[in-house]
Amino acid sequence: MERILERFLRYVAVDTQSNEDSESQPSTAKQLDLLGLLRDELLQLGVEATLDEYGYVMGRIPSNISKKVPAIGFIAHVDTAPDASGANIKPQIIKEYDGGDIALKGVKGLALKPSEFPEMLHYVGQTLITTDGTTLLGADDKAGVAEIMDAVQYICAHPEFKHGEIRIGFTPDEEIGRGVVKFDVERFGADFAYTMDGGETGELEFENFNAASAKIHIQGRNVHPGYAKEKMKNAIHIGTELNGLLPADQRPEHTEGYEGFYHLIGFNGSVEEARMTYIIRDHDRTKFEAKKAFLRDCCKFINTKYGKGTVKADIKDQYYNMREMVEPHYHVVEKAVKAMEMAGVKPKIQPIRGGTDGANLSFKGLPCPNIFAGGLNFHGKMEFVPLQSMEKASEVILNIISLYAG
Repeated sequence: MERILERFLRYVAVDTQSNEDSESQPSTAKQLDLLGLLRDELLQLGVEATLDEYGYVMGRIPSNISKKVPAIGFIAHVDTAPDASGANIKPQIIKEYDGGDIALKGVKGLALKPSEFPEMLHYVGQTLITTDGTTLLGADDKAGVAEIMDAVQYICAHPEFKHGEIRIGFTPDEEIGRGVVKFDVERFGADFAYTMDGGETGELEFENFNAASAKIHIQGRNVHPGYAKEKMKNAIHIGTELNGLLPADQRPEHTEGYEGFYHLIGFNGSVEEARMTYIIRDHDRTKFEAKKAFLRDCCKFINTKYGKGTVKADIKDQYYNMREMVEPHYHVVEKAVKAMEMAGVKPKIQPIRGGTDGANLSFKGLPCPNIFAGGLNFHGKMEFVPLQSMEKASEVILNIISLYAG
């Protein structure tokens, strides 16, 4: 049987970065390289599997027990975030981690340090997989992909393992908020599902942010600076003024837990025009709606001050808090808690300070909590994942299947 580490390294070697500026589905053709590979691997293991035109891999393992139990799905996304390069990844394997700094050898002087990331010390003695400092790693969510495939391989190799109907799903474009836009829940055929897309070992989440994106266009007016008095409208300055109207204590770097935020993720411009991109997040739907309304009010204020049409805002909802859709089926959370305890993992039920395919799937009628995949410091060069966390996640998958079969 292929080890989970070998499988993970093989998957991260495939560049699958998504592109939020693309209108295609999936947003980048290169995601299909890994999706096609996964379909073929499922078929080689004897699993019914398809890859459709939208980039969704769906697999089915028939029940091997006589009684009827719920069909359970496990889902992970293949794309990596646009925030950092996902090409030519050179993982570092740190065996028996000693608790010290880890040099990221692709960038001179760069290191992963417990003084900056104290959670590293939770994994002393374990095997850590890191980047070399030049790219992200891709544990978000190729760790989840590897864990699901590891569990599938075990099931196929052990016909004595009792289980009900199992569904496997691999999706593109989660990182840009379009992961399951065209996902056919009815065709998938699961009664309940889990995304393997969380962070640290033990994380279990069934509530997430309500989310929106905001694209701001600022039209300035350029005039020769020597003759600009009372004439020039500097779009860069207007943009910084707009950003300054938003509460500074509601930025990601100052929030935690259930606290929402405005996050400026892009600012490009000149005197003549500028473009700003925000993401808006809050667990509370009322506060979420208030945040969007406040940003609109700020734009109105700028237009009143500098002239109608100076600022145009395109604000779009992306996903909502799945709690209201999962709580009526709370047994899916209870089963995950029990499965972790069986694996010797202490469950940590907490809100996701982010999003997951499970949120949109839950609103499509497929209750879908999120389980840890093991990675940390996602979306950047400091990303790493402990091997033992991936092994535990795969064990949790098998335990959930066993609990429903029982």
